[in-house]
Amino acid sequence: MDGDNWKPGRKESGESNEKKPPPFPGAPRWKIPLWNILLMLLMLWIWQDAITNYSVKTLSYSEFKEHLQRGEVTQAKLRPDQIEGKIDLKTAGTNATPAKVENAEKGPTTEKAKSGEVKPEETSFLFRTTRVEDPKLVEQMEAKGVEFTGVRPSFLSQFLMAWILPIGIMFLIWSFLSKKIGSGAQSILSIGKNKARIVVDKNTGVTFDDVAGCDEAKFELQEVVDFLKNPDRYKALGAKIPKGVLLVGPPGTGKTLLARAVAGEANVKFYSLSGSDFVEMFVGVGAARVRDLFQQAKASAPCIVFIDELDAIGRQRGVHVGAVNDEREQTLNQLLVEMDGFEANAGVILLAATNRPEVLDRALLRPGRFDRQVIVDAPDVDGREAILRVHSKGKPLDPNVNLRRIAQATPGFSGADLANTMNEAALLAARRKGSKITQADLDEAIEKVVAGPERKSRRLNDKEKRRVAYHEVGHALVAAYSEGADPVHKISIVPRGRAALGYTMQLPMEEQFLATRGELFDKIRGLLGGRAAEEILRADLRRAQGTRRPQEELGRIRLRCSGDSGDRAGRLFGGLNR
Repeated sequence: MDGDNWKPGRKESGESNEKKPPPFPGAPRWKIPLWNILLMLLMLWIWQDAITNYSVKTLSYSEFKEHLQRGEVTQAKLRPDQIEGKIDLKTAGTNATPAKVENAEKGPTTEKAKSGEVKPEETSFLFRTTRVEDPKLVEQMEAKGVEFTGVRPSFLSQFLMAWILPIGIMFLIWSFLSKKIGSGAQSILSIGKNKARIVVDKNTGVTFDDVAGCDEAKFELQEVVDFLKNPDRYKALGAKIPKGVLLVGPPGTGKTLLARAVAGEANVKFYSLSGSDFVEMFVGVGAARVRDLFQQAKASAPCIVFIDELDAIGRQRGVHVGAVNDEREQTLNQLLVEMDGFEANAGVILLAATNRPEVLDRALLRPGRFDRQVIVDAPDVDGREAILRVHSKGKPLDPNVNLRRIAQATPGFSGADLANTMNEAALLAARRKGSKITQADLDEAIEKVVAGPERKSRRLNDKEKRRVAYHEVGHALVAAYSEGADPVHKISIVPRGRAALGYTMQLPMEEQFLATRGELFDKIRGLLGGRAAEEILRADLRRAQGTRRPQEELGRIRLRCSGDSGDRAGRLFGGLNR
């Protein structure tokens, strides 16, 4: 990456492991942080103070005056806050009783010291005492012939204590707080910088071969890849590539994976960030980050900018009132300005993903901004089989595994759901210490994803088991005698998940996108069959816990049925929901 485009706090994968040589070939690579130097100086000062305290005796002021009256003080330095000097006990004779001296390093006073028998090496020592207000001290020291001097604090020490030390402490506190507030790399000074994660490797690790189940979306994005590879061909014909491509689809269908695959196929830089990264508690930060993002993108062209969850900043303006929404609108306005600002052939392609296109501002979707919308829907049975084959790479499968059957048993599954299913099957195989993933592992993984894990700890008594069995058989019998209902695949009374005490799995024979009024009512009959079976067999007429999921299904079918059946269906489902 060019030096002009590099910013502190950002690492590029192409440069992350490279060590730059020193500026001079023979120069040593010494790099000591400032706080390490300050810590060493503090330890040195503490060590020096400890050594000084070990060799210098501390006296009270009265003891010092007692030694002074006996003429034992030979030298003294008068400081503003203390007195330091030397006491020589030989001048008073060997039988003189010395003053009681606090000597921490030598423990309590010995019997010899109390009796006056003082060894020669103990007859002189250095002392210090706290200075008090005593106007006659100088006269007394002159009378006793003490050699004394006055010590005035140096300008350097005063400057260090009054200015350098407080400023240094404030700087250390500020540095610590700024790193904590900004989470390391994003310090408080770089609050307006964008948080884009940059992938600089020529190979992002994802290509179109890793994306399955959305052939139409890949075909639409192939044009973007071709433009990034061969821009001159489009410029010669006067063609303009779409400035923005909006990926629309339910969660987990592979929108982000498609965007990374486009960057991997085109071998260009890839800027990836979420819509929520623009919004902060500070006003104006979102707009500043949008400007910074597009400045980097223009400097790094050709490149791809991907904004995930665009609805976080792209909602319709003027709908809500408040400071947070005002900040979001400022960010959206800046995004609209930047999309109008850079030229169509500048080599910057803006990709965005959302699962709520209905809440986006209309100004974002007009031609000239997000000109093209690519639908990334849930895969069909062929797409699910292709996705299963992609996610089965690197996993040892049993020869009897039928991925087509698994694809037929997972209608409505997204790519993320299928990836989770394959991973759960691998975990189940590892749990039973198997060497390969079997068909039974995949079937159990589907049930775990759909209904939740088995609740073996939830043990039902015989009466409860009988009631759950009647309920599930009621679903199955009504479905078997209804022409429009899906065939029954499996019945279980094993508790799973949070609320299900049993379930009846029905799988469609083929993909179905439209349903007639009769087919919808057949599904309704199947959902109500469990409760009807309990009533016929004179079970408890109270609504059992196992009817929770059928009631949720009834609410969803009601929305599809209301326009077809009119008020009659509305009254019917309203009574059921109550």
